[in-house]
Amino acid sequence: MKKAIDDWKFVVLACLTLGLAPFSPQPHIISKLIWLRDGAKGQDWLDWADLGMHGLPWLLLARWMLLFFFQQLKKEKPSGM
Repeated sequence: MKKAIDDWKFVVLACLTLGLAPFSPQPHIISKLIWLRDGAKGQDWLDWADLGMHGLPWLLLARWMLLFFFQQLKKEKPSGM
């Protein structure tokens, strides 16, 4: 059975839901990244956990894309080498 974190459909769905929620006035992950850019001052440990929760789907997507890219490179490698 395929693991959920290796299924691109699950990862994209997680990015579009948990990764972007709440959607208004701007996605929460965007405000957390702005907070980090500005020095991450005035926030508590709960904000770091919140960043991890909303950032995890994006990290899984980056992981999946890298694995897919390297698998494609491996397939294209000439057999004589």
